[in-house]
Amino acid sequence: MTPRATLTLVLAAVLATSCSFAPSPKDGHSAPDPTAATRSGSASPSSVGQTFEEDVELARTLTERYWQQTFETAGRTYRPLTRFEAYSGQNGPDCGGQPSVPENAFYCPVGHFVAYDEQWMGSLYDKLGDGAVYVIIPHEIGHAVQAQLMSDFSLNIQRELQADCYAGGALKGLIDGGQLEAESGDDEELLANLAAAGDPTDIWWREDAHGTPVQRQQFFAKGFNDGVNAC
Repeated sequence: MTPRATLTLVLAAVLATSCSFAPSPKDGHSAPDPTAATRSGSASPSSVGQTFEEDVELARTLTERYWQQTFETAGRTYRPLTRFEAYSGQNGPDCGGQPSVPENAFYCPVGHFVAYDEQWMGSLYDKLGDGAVYVIIPHEIGHAVQAQLMSDFSLNIQRELQADCYAGGALKGLIDGGQLEAESGDDEELLANLAAAGDPTDIWWREDAHGTPVQRQQFFAKGFNDGVNAC
């Protein structure tokens, strides 16, 4: 574990320094439930952030904690997710009567929960590093924030890019607040994961448009550089 460092994202989609996602010594019990099950058994404060399951729990817990504090500062009350559910393939929960799909993560406003295909996210984690978890989960929680703020959008791409911006702002807030540590190598991971999640075309008016790889990197960078209020 290296000393905490400042991660700088520029709009040209290049990270000037690098960060990794390990709990800070100031927050040694980052996961709220030290008995949460993982592939290798039960998590403990000393092992948080060392496995996929621990990083997932850490990303969810710290991101929600960040938004709770941000809402409180603004004189509002953040409503935590009712559940955070892993699924496999076709066996995910439905959302308002719509079935979940494989290889996806989503926020469902009907029930106020986040669900994710565990095998899919785990494969991204293995291939692209822990940055996968720290992009996807804060993005989905960003949608939960939009729902609580009753944000309105004329195009889906606007909703998705703002969630990327929120994810970048939340991550930077956690680093600045000493909740996450900075190490070498994860700059490439963040950019690779954002690029992998981008649309193959720039057809921005599609109902499922999320933004091109460059757009997603840029909006994540905007939040990271300027904070969530700039989103």
